[in-house]
Amino acid sequence: MSSITADPSILSSKRAIYVGGLAKGVNPQILRAAMIPFGNIKSLDIPMNYSEGTHRGFGFVEFEDAEDASEAIFNMDGADLMGRTISVDMAQANQLSKLSNTRTQAIWSSDEWFQQHASGEMTAEEKEKLNQQNEDQTELRN
Repeated sequence: MSSITADPSILSSKRAIYVGGLAKGVNPQILRAAMIPFGNIKSLDIPMNYSEGTHRGFGFVEFEDAEDASEAIFNMDGADLMGRTISVDMAQANQLSKLSNTRTQAIWSSDEWFQQHASGEMTAEEKEKLNQQNEDQTELRN
């Protein structure tokens, strides 16, 4: 699956939204549950601060339809999610810089990243994300 922020055509399609002000307890499942009422979610990304082991307080949600993204913005901007007021807006290219701590070096250029990901096995997080997507698709079909 491609990352929302890795493909500039997604940003220009008006299907991707930025969700800021996330509480520390928010995980991908909670953010998905908050956004699924507005339409089919194609992908969801909450960037992590790996040095602290927590997310960075914001996320991106890509809907299958631009109208669904607009509805999510209209309904969720300024809403309360787990005790915090969230800001929801259309994702913009300048928000991409928030994802990268090292702007000059590719993530896979370190031996540590390569050893972790070269095995071809999925991490527990990747398996959970795949299972969640399958569950969402099953739920939408019913």
